[in-house]
Amino acid sequence: MLATLDTALLRVLRTRLHQPPLERAVLTFTRLGEHGALWLAIAGIAALRDPRGRHAYGRAAVVVVLTYALNIVVKVLIRRARPLLEDLPALSPTVTGLSYPSAHASTSFAGARALSERLPALPLYGAAAAMALSRPYVGVHYPSDSLAGAALGMAVAELARVTEERIA
Repeated sequence: MLATLDTALLRVLRTRLHQPPLERAVLTFTRLGEHGALWLAIAGIAALRDPRGRHAYGRAAVVVVLTYALNIVVKVLIRRARPLLEDLPALSPTVTGLSYPSAHASTSFAGARALSERLPALPLYGAAAAMALSRPYVGVHYPSDSLAGAALGMAVAELARVTEERIA
């Protein structure tokens, strides 16, 4: 039942709102999420513009990197194959054939959570949600991969925050 729902939602995301200009925009945006690059760039630029917050931005960058590494471990352990819809091929290449959880979603939500301590939360979480949705939109993840990635990213960021509070 869950697999059927996941595939049905994937089909919706692969068939709705796919005008060429929007597809190009989503593909450009989703490429910014490779290896957490968007979130590392935001942390770096913010650190340059807000020297008082450098520690927080550095911590956010570490959280994104740790989340990405943990995501890889989970992918290798779970070994879920990427979606394959014969009539709707993926619009973007991928580094591996492993799908669960989405690294784009996990690094995005980890970055949004960690950066929201110094930057406005709404645009950060909006960008994280858009990144997570971009992955099934381009056909390289099931929606549940993105949900699991978002949960993983939030958990890692929250664990890092709580750990730092206890140490300090």
